[in-house]
Amino acid sequence: MTQHLTPAPARRPRRRAAAALACALGCAALAVLPAAASAADSTRADSRATADAVLFDDFSYTAHDDPRVSAHGWSVRGNSSGPGVPGASWVPRNITFSSAGGGTVMDLETKTAGTAASTEQTEILTRSPKFRNGTYAARVKFSDAPASGPDGDRVVQTFFTINDLKAPMADDYSEYDFEYLPNGGWGEPGNILYTTSWETYDPDPWQAVNQHTERRESFAGWHDLVLTIDDRAITYYVDGRHFATHDAAYLPERPMSINFNQWLIDLAGQPATQLRSYHQQVDYVLHVKDQVLTPAQTTQRVAAYRDAGTAFQDTVPTP
Repeated sequence: MTQHLTPAPARRPRRRAAAALACALGCAALAVLPAAASAADSTRADSRATADAVLFDDFSYTAHDDPRVSAHGWSVRGNSSGPGVPGASWVPRNITFSSAGGGTVMDLETKTAGTAASTEQTEILTRSPKFRNGTYAARVKFSDAPASGPDGDRVVQTFFTINDLKAPMADDYSEYDFEYLPNGGWGEPGNILYTTSWETYDPDPWQAVNQHTERRESFAGWHDLVLTIDDRAITYYVDGRHFATHDAAYLPERPMSINFNQWLIDLAGQPATQLRSYHQQVDYVLHVKDQVLTPAQTTQRVAAYRDAGTAFQDTVPTP
């Protein structure tokens, strides 16, 4: 793969560690076949239903240790290491679920009192790295200020997909990010939303091969985030509008996990020792394997699951 070296955000590298609806969709497709439809037509309809591999999760859980969280393939992070403040903790109990708008939303809370020991970061990810080409979508609520305490910490709020870096500058590394910095960081003074497509990096000395696009404005509130990957490009959308298209040089070579996290770049943004608490919320996540959907089509898919009363479905095969 040809590598394009572009300036990367100056940051620390990461080290991270409904079957009913599918049947309804497939059966509906078959039901409209004429009585005299050929066997080939029926076979094609069956193939479409089988090929429609989807992950959908409405996050209808009760707590981070709800047995269904693990049963549905999620891991709530509790191990140490980056990204973020060296010595900070990743705290599972700070991922909670609450009722909102007749459904349930997931809340990621990050806390600090200005020291590494008091800093608690949050992350949830799929255990299986089985996602590659297709459509990724999530409805995410970003926040510009803490729920309590003084503002100013350099917080990163995210939705992304990633695999592991096997060696410095390994060319089969992949990562695709939505990252919102409400208080700036990485040399930025204020609100900025990044979308970044990674080819590889070297953590020491720092060298990055990626392509990124940014917009400097507030993104506080709910947003529909859509990422599509096919054999030609990586495309990002925010609230139904095109945000960025990145080159084929950054396409994934291996499957990835799906992740949400919230963490602090450093402790320099706010020196106060008063405890403060930042929140990022997630309404749902959707992945449709090997299909490039428009933002409107992803909204329709989510509405269909909810109309059918389907809170979770995972038919994406593990490689």
